[in-house]
Amino acid sequence: MHPQSVTVDRSRSPARLTFAPGFNVAVPFVDRHLAEGRGAKVAIRAAEGEVTYAELAERVNRCGNALAGMGLRRGDRVLLVVKDCPEFFYLFWGAIKAGLVPVPLNTLLRTEDYRWIVEDSQCAALVFSPELAGEVRPALAAARPGPAVALPVDGEERCLRAEMERASPALEAAPAAATAPCFWLYSSGSTGRPKGTVHRHRDLVATSEHYGVGVLGMREEDVFFSAAKLFFAYGLGNGLSFPLWAGGTAVLLGPKPTPRNTFEVVERLRPTLFFGVPTLYAAQLQALEKLTPDLSSVRLCASAGEALPADILRRWKERTGLTILDGIGSTEALHVFISNRADDVRPGASGRVVPGYEARVVVDGQEAPADEPGRLQVRGPSTAAYYWNNPRKTAATMLPGEWLDTGDSYVRDAEGYFHYCGRADDMLKVGGIWCSPIEIESTLISHPQVLEVAVVGSPDASGLEKPEAYVVLRDGVAGSEALATELMLHCKSRLAPYKFPRLVHFVLELPKTATGKIQRFRLRQLAAQTLAPALAPAAETSTR
Repeated sequence: MHPQSVTVDRSRSPARLTFAPGFNVAVPFVDRHLAEGRGAKVAIRAAEGEVTYAELAERVNRCGNALAGMGLRRGDRVLLVVKDCPEFFYLFWGAIKAGLVPVPLNTLLRTEDYRWIVEDSQCAALVFSPELAGEVRPALAAARPGPAVALPVDGEERCLRAEMERASPALEAAPAAATAPCFWLYSSGSTGRPKGTVHRHRDLVATSEHYGVGVLGMREEDVFFSAAKLFFAYGLGNGLSFPLWAGGTAVLLGPKPTPRNTFEVVERLRPTLFFGVPTLYAAQLQALEKLTPDLSSVRLCASAGEALPADILRRWKERTGLTILDGIGSTEALHVFISNRADDVRPGASGRVVPGYEARVVVDGQEAPADEPGRLQVRGPSTAAYYWNNPRKTAATMLPGEWLDTGDSYVRDAEGYFHYCGRADDMLKVGGIWCSPIEIESTLISHPQVLEVAVVGSPDASGLEKPEAYVVLRDGVAGSEALATELMLHCKSRLAPYKFPRLVHFVLELPKTATGKIQRFRLRQLAAQTLAPALAPAAETSTR
């Protein structure tokens, strides 16, 4: 065993992980593959070409040496504004191996967002894809202070690739520790400023082993394709750490995922595991009415980011024959900690707790009985250490006993399955009774004319909160008074009488974060200000 590696005992459940002194997580994810004879195997397939494990190890070393050669010191933050490409791997693992702290950032942010994160992180370096320079360079010019090092991946005389070519291909991993800070992820900022979430060296091992191996059953022959991007927690696991932990192959898609380009990748590169989000699965289902892609290589699909409506799961299974494993994770927990299993799928539920984790539903500081909604808290080996430079939010989220308050409202049923009710601040109180917007959304999305929907609370003429629905219709379907009434009756016939939406807006799209999460707080703001037309509705019908 490498002196900085980890041993895994799978004779028990959950698997027992033992970390060596000085543990650096780049060792088991990058270096060990050469010792295990995997050097000639393809580790990455991307538009830029194929990268073997031997090439990956050498380029990680070169990148780590290049960063260190720019005057960066151990513990310095390196911001990555980099699309899904092999260089993301080199930067992420190279920084870690050299003792630096990589911080992947959302590639869809704007100049002001980048400026704020540059200043908040106090980063020493920033590396960016050339096509993102239009937003990044003005941010660097405005930031006070700015990083000492800022360079594009390629395309200029001084760029990452040129620096790597000049750097040594040999690099000894910097001694660290399993619980030492390793990398950061900034939260999506769906309810305010993004928060720098500090993760440790052990965290990628824990998620890869407990969810990747323990739930997905991933193995060396698997080919991993994540439509979810590498810059956020779900995609980082699916597309970067899981393939390398298993000794498999990662498939990367640089552009924004669409039904057509994701199907093309599946047909051409034959992945065995596909990772998406509910909004993409809904769009793919619509596309499958016209397209007939060959999905036969895929053995399993996974979903996270938002709750997967039971109807989408049912229709996907009918159309493709494939199962989608819905689950819940978070930036703070790094990946999925509650999930369905291939042999244990409960439509409409997030599933059961992933081995190695604990979860509880809490009301007024006490664990709630079965079937009572409350705040979901989780404890496990991949939860973040703290939020950077934010002790107040750290204290509110990282609780005593190493519990993490997710901010989600959940119900645990008598059989141990967890059911998502929405964000805790999304819950509605209608007629004095708590109501989950997710339940109404799942009912609406089962209507054949509906593609996507979000439900929020809005006061009626008496100031009492009532459900209000924002509906995206399928292609070719026009909104109308008659359809709005039909949707209300659709809910009334399937839900308790007080749960149907009193107001229906037909809109072209829903406001979302870059990770695909619906920003219901924006819809609440619009409802409160009666500014729904700002969403560019295709048609709008209101019925109280």
